[in-house]
Amino acid sequence: MGEYGVVPGQRVAIIWDSSSPVEALKDLVDKIQALVGANNRVSVENVNQLSQSAHRESSFDVVLSGVVPGSTAQHSAEVLAEIARILKPGGRVLLKEPVVTESGNNSRIKTAAKLPTALTLSGLVEVKELQKEALTPEEAQSVQEHLGYQGSDLLIVQIEGRKPNFEVGSSSQLKLSFAKKPGPSGKPSVDPATAKLWMLSANDMNDEEMDLLDSDELLDSEDLKKPDPSSLRAPSCKEMGKKKACKNCTCGLAEELEQEKKSLQPKSACGNCYLGDAFRCASCPYLGMPAFKPGEKILLKENQLHDA
Repeated sequence: MGEYGVVPGQRVAIIWDSSSPVEALKDLVDKIQALVGANNRVSVENVNQLSQSAHRESSFDVVLSGVVPGSTAQHSAEVLAEIARILKPGGRVLLKEPVVTESGNNSRIKTAAKLPTALTLSGLVEVKELQKEALTPEEAQSVQEHLGYQGSDLLIVQIEGRKPNFEVGSSSQLKLSFAKKPGPSGKPSVDPATAKLWMLSANDMNDEEMDLLDSDELLDSEDLKKPDPSSLRAPSCKEMGKKKACKNCTCGLAEELEQEKKSLQPKSACGNCYLGDAFRCASCPYLGMPAFKPGEKILLKENQLHDA
């Protein structure tokens, strides 16, 4: 395998930034072009214009970013996601980036621990750190000019990762094996030894050693007595403390209340009720009724009794 892990026949993308020296970038492009062969094109993209490029998904076998000598490129989450998009399934990315040993107030520069995490979150796998070294004087000066960082706790980290062997958004059918559950009509399994204890065959009935109980012997003298009919009758509405008969009364309370209502007739206060309306009082319940014979039983309607 050639330098940077590039072999002949591969498509390679080189990503640079404003801190990359022009001559160093040109030398790197010529070197990679010689490794992949004249028939394979090497694409050169600026890190800030990468998301606006017209590259299709899964276009490159290898992506080199920030590897130009003297470069101090910073890779945002959007840049890493675009790198993962243009890589072929199983493709490889190699990048270099300055990091700080401890997190500080400068949010533009990642820590050495956060850089591998950023690659993993972008969708890359098999992320591993290859090299970590101190900055050269030229690189330290480039960080001060382009990133505005004056600290002395900077390191250059070289790290790589791979795209999974499938395309983003692809799907595959999962083959899962589950134990089959018995259907609704399926009978639960029974231990044969347990089931045999409750089985009784014809041979067991003829066995002289088999003791069978007589069903008549299970009844005592109290069970043979004839029950009292009154004890079998359901309690009446009156016994249950009800003042009104049930809707489907069968105990006789409905007939009894009806008989009491018929026998409940008002008594004459003046004794002239039977003579007719000309001789009746103003509050007489018989007003409006024809005259009747003394002693004759007159049935008044229920509304007439309430009015009286």
